[in-house]
Amino acid sequence: MSDALHARTRDSTEEQERTWRDHDADRSEATKRSESTESEDETLQCPECGSADLVTDEERGETVCADCGLVVDEDSIDRGPEWRAFDSAERDKKSRVGAPTTNLMHDKGLSTNIGWQNKDAYGNSLSSNQRQKMQRLRTWNERFRTRDSKERNLKQALGEIDRMASALGLPENVRETASVIYRRALDEDLLPGRSIEGIATAALHAAARMAQVPRSIDEVARVSRVEEDEFERAYRYVVRELSLEIQPADPTEYVPRFASDLEIPKETERTANELLENAKRENVHSGKSPVGLAAAALYAAAQLTNEELTQADVSDVTDISEVTIRNRYQELLEAWDLDSPYGGRGRTAEA
Repeated sequence: MSDALHARTRDSTEEQERTWRDHDADRSEATKRSESTESEDETLQCPECGSADLVTDEERGETVCADCGLVVDEDSIDRGPEWRAFDSAERDKKSRVGAPTTNLMHDKGLSTNIGWQNKDAYGNSLSSNQRQKMQRLRTWNERFRTRDSKERNLKQALGEIDRMASALGLPENVRETASVIYRRALDEDLLPGRSIEGIATAALHAAARMAQVPRSIDEVARVSRVEEDEFERAYRYVVRELSLEIQPADPTEYVPRFASDLEIPKETERTANELLENAKRENVHSGKSPVGLAAAALYAAAQLTNEELTQADVSDVTDISEVTIRNRYQELLEAWDLDSPYGGRGRTAEA
């Protein structure tokens, strides 16, 4: 009897404690909700007039009451980008959500690259097991990135274009244009029967001509892995089939680079450009190599400005024979004597 009474008393006490705990929890939750509501009311209401019509000016970082004009909050945190864009193209260009696409990679840079360094994020060397695992991942990554013959072809060609452009010192825009030309040739089935290196060299030469930073055929052939004859045939074929609009090379486009290599003063370079412009007016340049005319103009300008420059020096830099330089030199000076007000000044002939 006594044991049953004690059990009932204990159960009643435990039930009462549970009731009190639940009541305290409910009261605590209600208090939190009330405080949260009061905090929201304080945030969403104007302390001056009590209006809840608040306007956020994101450009100035201010929150203003629309009724009384009170600045409720200022110097708010701008969580947007630090740049401004005025159209969708500019916005896409400035966005840093991902790496920009590029035609210099066969997948346009949309796939993942696994670095070759066997180090973790802290610069610590990986263990032997981890190195083996990473090497296996690199192998599979390369297999997934080039899943068919067309992608393997494109990957090899774009690597070749980048190598030759680096050797020739061509800018980024020329490499991009060459990559686009090669992609067009691949899409239009111009490669069967021709080498990848030949079409890649032709695309790079055409892109350099289109960007008005030309390189001579000898210069391009020197860094290419194909013979000069094959490269010239591929170039003519690509230009004809793709209907590329390539203007004839201007001799003056070669002058700054050759003048820099020869380390001649600006006065001599300016005189060489004047000689070439005069030759174009007299139609002396028609049917002649622009590189040969540029080389001869530099030599003739050096003679007119009394600079010490030999035909052998010009020939070494420009890859033009001394015979060609002498012939073009005479033609340029004859046209200079006929038309220029400075005709005949300081003219000397070299045997």
